[in-house]
Amino acid sequence: MSRHPEVLWAQRSDKVYLTIALPDAKNVSVKTEPQGHFSFSATGPQGESFDFNLELYGTIIPEGSKINIGLRNILCSIQKERKGWWKRLVKSDEKPAPYIKVDWNKWCDEDEEESIKSDTLVSDDSDNALEKGEGDESSDDEGMLYLPDLEKARGN
Repeated sequence: MSRHPEVLWAQRSDKVYLTIALPDAKNVSVKTEPQGHFSFSATGPQGESFDFNLELYGTIIPEGSKINIGLRNILCSIQKERKGWWKRLVKSDEKPAPYIKVDWNKWCDEDEEESIKSDTLVSDDSDNALEKGEGDESSDDEGMLYLPDLEKARGN
């Protein structure tokens, strides 16, 4: 019998972020399909099986999706086919499964996204500032970088 890991989600107009809380996961498998089907499976540190399937609210671009397997979480950035804000994560009107929660650390409202984009517009000297380590500009995938990936952790 498989279990469900905790899944945190957030969105931007062009992406959906899923953070799957599963420390020391092995045999991680993530599959996405254009019509919005998302499936996940992995093995936990004691050999227990974890999996879930989601029918996402809208269509996606599987080739634009990124996965980062960290020591404590699996981070998924899923590219939406059309820019826009989804009413919810999944197609179903029913209450989401109890293991799916909003990721308030990454959440951004529609009006906040525009102000963040305008705040991160940089001057012509931005390349020099970044080389010197100045400035705090970041990409939309910033959340994908906060956990070390397995290769860095292993020293490869």
